Amino acid sequence: MKRSIRHPWTGALLASALALASGSAQAQAPSQNLTIGVGGAFNTMDPHFYNTSPNASLSSHFFEPLVVRDARAVPRPGLAQSWSRISDTIWEFRLRPGVKWHDGRDFTADDVVFTFGRVPNVPNTAGSFAGYIRAVSRIEVVDPLTIRLHTAAPHPLLLVELASIFIVSRHAGEGAATEDYNSGRAAIGTGPYRLASYDQGSRVEMTRNDQHWDTPQPWARVSYRLIGNDAARSAALLAGDADVIDQVPSSDLARLRRDRRVTISEIESLRMIHVAPDWSRRENPIFVSDVAGRPLATNPFQDRRVRRALSVAINRAALAERVMEGTAIPNGQWLPPGLSTYNPDVPVPAFDPEAAKRLLAEAGFPQGFRLTLHTPNDRYPNDSRVAQAVAQMWSRIGVQTTVEALPWASFSARAARQEFGMRLAGWGSTTGEASIALVNVYGTYDREARTGSANSSRYSNPTLDALVRRAVSTVDDASREAMLREAVKLTMEDQASIILFQLINFWAVRTGLAYEARMDERTTAMSVRPAAN
Repeated sequence: MKRSIRHPWTGALLASALALASGSAQAQAPSQNLTIGVGGAFNTMDPHFYNTSPNASLSSHFFEPLVVRDARAVPRPGLAQSWSRISDTIWEFRLRPGVKWHDGRDFTADDVVFTFGRVPNVPNTAGSFAGYIRAVSRIEVVDPLTIRLHTAAPHPLLLVELASIFIVSRHAGEGAATEDYNSGRAAIGTGPYRLASYDQGSRVEMTRNDQHWDTPQPWARVSYRLIGNDAARSAALLAGDADVIDQVPSSDLARLRRDRRVTISEIESLRMIHVAPDWSRRENPIFVSDVAGRPLATNPFQDRRVRRALSVAINRAALAERVMEGTAIPNGQWLPPGLSTYNPDVPVPAFDPEAAKRLLAEAGFPQGFRLTLHTPNDRYPNDSRVAQAVAQMWSRIGVQTTVEALPWASFSARAARQEFGMRLAGWGSTTGEASIALVNVYGTYDREARTGSANSSRYSNPTLDALVRRAVSTVDDASREAMLREAVKLTMEDQASIILFQLINFWAVRTGLAYEARMDERTTAMSVRPAAN
């Protein structure tokens, strides 16, 4: 159900904005207002409810982490202005003085303590953020602007992980549920924008926070709109109904590049797209049957030969060049080349349909079998088209594949409940290194240990888990990176999931604006500036 809310103090803000608009030519200037059209569905104002890029993009306007990541995933000071390592297991953070919540109250260490207690305990989350603070065993408050984070073992990757945790206030958040953030009551942050109104799954209106501690934003008002249809998103930009769009449709990219009214920004993405089999059932698998349509007694995806067959049956180059129209790069792992834990010894799997047929025969499926591939149809660029292409490739080796495409809201909820036999999905390693996927996507699901928070497939490999635990507690950078590269190779050799390609992130802006392209694909008003003359 769509709901429209207004923040408790929105009326005064809007009245003030309207008064300025009527009495000041400057307030009426187009440069004071910004409209952003996004292709990825956001579904909450709770910054801890569901770990997806569209939700994080939206949250970053209103809430801030201790540590921020720049456009290339490098950690920078945020609400913490500095930090130091007291020992291998103690980090000290000096919080930024003078920071105010949107309601004028002071930001202090107590808000950090409250946030860290809330994150792992948000009810009904489909994608928890708890994995990002799993290493923190205790928070010590030294004074109102100094905290020490204690870890049970050395954890040198803590900084890049903290950048995913938005800090919320105790006074607004104590006793508040996700619904209270969605209604606006608890949506009081320290960020550069204040919430004005929220239409769930449709549009968010925000106004500039003129008391923000950082450089003032150029936009007095921002309208953040979901435009899920590719053609409609491009049309909105060209018609002047949007100043910025993300997920630029691959079919429109060449045309928009030639249009003098438009500027394109791009960067290689941290997001990979893969197909993930269900590991949660050894018997009586769902959405899979023999060639005659009869149920199978055992799950074929538990057999590595079947997983390998499905992988080499995919022509990744064709997906990248034809389906994605040059907006993706074939890959056999979840990081792009050039990042520290990318493993050059893990190649893009060669397209080999004959080998795929032999592997299926060895696994006891000489005639193949049937399966349904589930996919979102409004979350990733060309997601349902990619699924259809993969289905055709699998059908050619005897695995007769039907595609069922669903809206993201339905797809994500069902995936979290292990209701698919095979699904198309994505993962963005926003930390810029391999461990975050190893812990959250491929790590054994364990609520207490806070691992596997995004492991909807329920893959589990104790050998991999142990290797990753050793790696992330290794202080020496070279040794840790070597261990993580080994873990990448182990995961991909086991075909824990079938990586298809790495995306390239694109934004299109109207002439006169500049957009700072981000590897983490976040689409924010803070990344938009008037272009230099």
